[in-house]
Amino acid sequence: MKKLKLTDNALTVLTKRDYLKRDKDGRVVETPEKMFRRVAQAIAQVEKQYGANSRPVKDWEDKFYQAMANLEFLPNSPTLMHAGTKFNQLSACFVLPLADNLEGIFKSMEQTATIARTGGGVGIPLSNLRARGSRVRSTGGLTSGPISFLQLFNQMANVINEGSSRRVAMMAVMNVHHPDIMDFIFAKGVEEEVKNFNISVGVTDVFMKAVLANKDYDLIAPESGAVVKRMSARRVMDMITFQAWKTADPGMVFLDKMNAGSPVNHLGKIETTNPCGEQPLLPYESCNLGSINLAKVVISAKGRHEVDWEKLERLIRLGVRFLDNVIDACTYPLPEIDQMTKTTRKIGLGVMGWADLLVLLKVPYASSEALRLAERVAKFVQNIAREESQSLAKVRGSFPGFKGSLWDKQGYKEMRNSTVNTVAPTGTISIIANCSSGIEPLFALTYTRKNILDVDNTELVEVNQLFAATAKKGKFYNQALMKQISETGGIDGLAGVPKDIKEVFKVSHEIGWEWHVKMQAAWQKYIDAAVSKTINLSHEATPDDIRDAYLLAYETDCKGITVYRDGSKTKQVLNAGGGSAGQQPMIDTKRKWVGNGHRDEELCPECGGELTFKEGCATCLACGYSRCLIS
Repeated sequence: MKKLKLTDNALTVLTKRDYLKRDKDGRVVETPEKMFRRVAQAIAQVEKQYGANSRPVKDWEDKFYQAMANLEFLPNSPTLMHAGTKFNQLSACFVLPLADNLEGIFKSMEQTATIARTGGGVGIPLSNLRARGSRVRSTGGLTSGPISFLQLFNQMANVINEGSSRRVAMMAVMNVHHPDIMDFIFAKGVEEEVKNFNISVGVTDVFMKAVLANKDYDLIAPESGAVVKRMSARRVMDMITFQAWKTADPGMVFLDKMNAGSPVNHLGKIETTNPCGEQPLLPYESCNLGSINLAKVVISAKGRHEVDWEKLERLIRLGVRFLDNVIDACTYPLPEIDQMTKTTRKIGLGVMGWADLLVLLKVPYASSEALRLAERVAKFVQNIAREESQSLAKVRGSFPGFKGSLWDKQGYKEMRNSTVNTVAPTGTISIIANCSSGIEPLFALTYTRKNILDVDNTELVEVNQLFAATAKKGKFYNQALMKQISETGGIDGLAGVPKDIKEVFKVSHEIGWEWHVKMQAAWQKYIDAAVSKTINLSHEATPDDIRDAYLLAYETDCKGITVYRDGSKTKQVLNAGGGSAGQQPMIDTKRKWVGNGHRDEELCPECGGELTFKEGCATCLACGYSRCLIS
């Protein structure tokens, strides 16, 4: 078996994150090559269920293996970790219902714990729970309200985290019309409170129109449907954006847009999403994800790089088939999830390496040309993925919930998967593939890598290879420049770097938030599910900037938005380099937190490296640690 060429970072992630099989004593007994072969073999076996004999099964195994080994396509982490093992839980994300009674609440908590132990992320809807102070008919007492149960779920996650190598990732969404919405907005106002949750306000078109018109809107009791109060929509919006400015939470999900675009809205209503927001799911639905590395679909023609559309099409078709097979190969943590997942057969084929592709094409991320290309690529992925799903349906049948679905109403004869594409977090698998994550810009051109397997914790300065090659070709590469970049994070304002190169290699914190939102909207236009992306803002951004970003996301038909303002985490310390007089170091007495002057990062709890905030979660570039742990 040919040895793969993986980076040190990739090998560290595969070893440390339990991707590779271990023996009973905890020793790694699997190589990356064997891991990819194990996964390919397990997923290809599903072909037998649809009449394939041994020859085509082996052919598909080889095709799946080559795509993964060449780092052209990678499935989500649970599939890489568990396919072909006794554990065999392959899905990344789940949504559970939450009934308004103690039995239902504690049933959902038990189910959440069961899923979390398998490495899956869970979305929880809080909107059905009665408001704090409501009467409990069975006892005559008063309910403690949704936030108390949010805290209870968070404590459950803390207990699981104590005995697990994978951190629990959860999402809580509350409808903006809920009487306790103000309590929810401030639920993460205290540092570390409900830290295992991302939280988002579920907003409606009625609310957003009231915001724009500066009018009041209704707060509605979920148990009765009665209007219990009216509030200023603009005041609520101001509180949401202030808290997001201050703490990076809450985000927003646009519930009416999600439900209008749901192809299976005849089966239920979308009330929440998975932890990173890219999968609006019905209760007990799950979704398995996989991403195509766009940096691998480039060809040279007439002295310049172009998108290799033929190769991209092959990878799309392979990815759809692979992910459809995963649905059947997976051993689900709950029977209800097994049934609902196979009823809708949602898959999430996404991309990574978008920023790398733009660099190779010499297209600035913050440009109209990049937005046009984003729409073209997204539309191509969606069209080919849908074609392949229809082709599979001709042989395997449509998803069981097809009748009455939007596909049925639009005149389609068959469709294997109710949704086919998404843009998911790729924090960990993009490290394995050595490419930029999702559709995010480049985060940094240099960063410090700390090898967590090295007892001396050796630090090495990693340089973006595309930038290094460009600098050497342009004859402006030197160690002094690299040191400068490591201190600032980017090249904006540095002497000796040509202007056109600065435009192409702008990193996240050098790009205006408007371009972040526009890029998300460009992709969302041709995405069945949703897009996981962080809208990065400078430390100097105001709450008004956050509000404008939320409004722009709504107006451009995004399905949700997550923001991160540099420095909005309080437990941080700024290095002297690049810091202003107004940004003095703040020391946490328990741990240190560092940044590099232009951006503030929380230190990775495992290796001490920088955590980057993107794709709705925090990921360590050095060792692959992620708070989401589902990518």
